[in-house]
Amino acid sequence: MTALQNPSSLPTLPARPRPEAAPDEFAQVKALMLHLAAGDRFERLGAIVQEHLFANGKGLRGRLAMGALEAFGAASKHRVPWAAACELLHNATLVHDDVQDGDVWRRGHYAVWVRHGKAQAINAGDLLLMLPYIALEQVDTDDATRWRLSRAIARRAEKTVRGQSHEMSLLGSQQWTWPAYIAAASGKTSALFALPVEGAAILAGRDPAEAERIADCFENVGLLFQIQDDVIDLYGDKGRRAPGNDIREGCVSALVVEHLVRHPEEEEEVVSILARDRDETTDADVAALTRRFDESGALEAVLDRIDRIVELTMSDAVFQKDPALRAVAEKIIDRALAPIAEMKAARRASA
Repeated sequence: MTALQNPSSLPTLPARPRPEAAPDEFAQVKALMLHLAAGDRFERLGAIVQEHLFANGKGLRGRLAMGALEAFGAASKHRVPWAAACELLHNATLVHDDVQDGDVWRRGHYAVWVRHGKAQAINAGDLLLMLPYIALEQVDTDDATRWRLSRAIARRAEKTVRGQSHEMSLLGSQQWTWPAYIAAASGKTSALFALPVEGAAILAGRDPAEAERIADCFENVGLLFQIQDDVIDLYGDKGRRAPGNDIREGCVSALVVEHLVRHPEEEEEVVSILARDRDETTDADVAALTRRFDESGALEAVLDRIDRIVELTMSDAVFQKDPALRAVAEKIIDRALAPIAEMKAARRASA
């Protein structure tokens, strides 16, 4: 059997990792996440979660939490635990996503379910769902504030799960329109970009309703991230060893939506490819749709849509009134869109 057929034949689980001293604050966030994953004693599930966390991600949500706390003038002692809480919740969704989608690779490594089986991957995701609340014990604040943070985590997590379910139903319910796509993406991805800001505002003493309104301005960052993620799945590198996972999974991506808006007569053919079982979708199928999306102008239109969303986001009155918060938004958008920046520049230069 191959390694993918038999996860137990993969390299054995490493001993409990001992992270080195952090040269920057985000490394301290990662160290706290690893510590919480380990729990009170070394055991297999904690080690599985640590293994997943050791793979390098962008840390966008944790960095956003720290940036927002600084912009609001909140105490620096809150930055590491609140950023860790946001990152732990995000990583829970990644582990569960890979099980649902059958993705073999995550951040250039085998996904948790491939190495340890689906049952243990579900356990790992479940543990990661609980750890944000444990991280809140590290936040030096009163119980009322900690309760408001817990409520924000739960509500944004609820929206994320509902968005994930909506996205998974788009193909079967024949919803390949921009409103349907945006509704799904805003749930699945946007909520976890709003959460770091909402918590930061709460920790800075803002009224909970005001904190929620300010945080909602960052939901477009999540939408931008999801759209660019759809693009690099075909035209970039997501660390999954091969392009086109969205096509193999039957995802109604931004590229699919835009292409069918432009060429509704191709709906039956495109949807028939997306509806195939993952193992029945060939590299030729992926290559054919990749070429079509480019030739139809769908790719360029999606890139233009990204630019328009950036402009719309930064024109929000909240950012006009608060230059420090605007700077945080600009920085996180630049980080989120970095994977497609060079591709966009090259395409515009050759146009």
